[in-house]
Amino acid sequence: MMLLPELKGDYEHLFLMLIDREQLLAESFEYISKADAKDLVGGRIFMKFKNEEATGPGVLREWFCSVCQAIFNPQNALFVACPDDNRRFYPNPASDVNPFHLEYFHFCGRIIALSLVYKVQVGILFDRTFILQLAGEAVSLEDARDADPLFYSSCKKILEMDTDLLDSDALGLTFVTDIEKFGSRTSVELCPGGNSIALNSKNREAYVNLLVQHRFVNSVSRQVKKFAKGFSEILCDASLLALFFRSLEHEDLDRMLHGSDRAICVEDWKAHTEYTGYKKTSRPISWFWKVVEGMSNEQRRSLLFFWTSVKYLPVEGFGGLPSRLYICKTRNSHERLPSAHTCFFRLCLPCYKSKGMVHQSLEIITQEHLSCSFGMG
Repeated sequence: MMLLPELKGDYEHLFLMLIDREQLLAESFEYISKADAKDLVGGRIFMKFKNEEATGPGVLREWFCSVCQAIFNPQNALFVACPDDNRRFYPNPASDVNPFHLEYFHFCGRIIALSLVYKVQVGILFDRTFILQLAGEAVSLEDARDADPLFYSSCKKILEMDTDLLDSDALGLTFVTDIEKFGSRTSVELCPGGNSIALNSKNREAYVNLLVQHRFVNSVSRQVKKFAKGFSEILCDASLLALFFRSLEHEDLDRMLHGSDRAICVEDWKAHTEYTGYKKTSRPISWFWKVVEGMSNEQRRSLLFFWTSVKYLPVEGFGGLPSRLYICKTRNSHERLPSAHTCFFRLCLPCYKSKGMVHQSLEIITQEHLSCSFGMG
């Protein structure tokens, strides 16, 4: 974290953004990619969604999470999700389906670096093959295990195959690989004259290594370079990029980008919540926590996001948040839904007359399509 710029406490120098939710990715790209890096790190980012009143840190946290979800959405073809862990990504070799894909990788590098500066866990993980390239290190077959398990398994079979069987040319392979792109298949030589080099027991390690380099390094080198450029522009010193990624255990970067994987602990939540207008023993508060205890983990995440615009808790749990949470008594009718001031981590809870009413109101606001838009900043 010392390699990242310190977030300044004053608001003298603001980088202002007004974003339309319907054009979230495109408009965020226009603001961030075209900005001078000094403007992004020299003050604070201040953003507002069009036609919404909410402003402040809570809205900014929501924006970081929403933009990252859009960037890493497989439909945008910029990144590929690992088959066994859809939270973990590496660059898509076919990203050039978007003519501006390299500019988007530069934009993504800036966004990820800024999310670290602002200490926002965005719920994204990087595959090992991607991290190693950012660190300037070599990628091996073992590193590609999670990115493409089927590819890994096929290569392991070649390396472990009986020598006589492989030398009999049973596989009929040469130093060529097929690439499928936009529905068409083309053959590419893995090395000069690869089409005339038959695979055998003596060159199989070289063959597998060339396959790995082509699949996970050479085919995405431009994308990685652009991401690295965007990320390094946010660092205190752009030359420290490789050092930044080499200095981290992969698990540490996972924690910084994604936060805790543990289920949300209600007792930890209670311990870091204070009350205004209510007491711990007030009936609406008792009912509230009983309902939360009965929620699924995803419902709890939705409620937390509604309350704070924090989607993924730090590894330390609620104690790692920048503020305690508050439940405030509101004079609104008990027929109204709760509201939230996400910037101040405040949930405004009407004085409901029964546990059933609390359950019904929380059930409504934890519906995913609603939980993003009730907050008041």
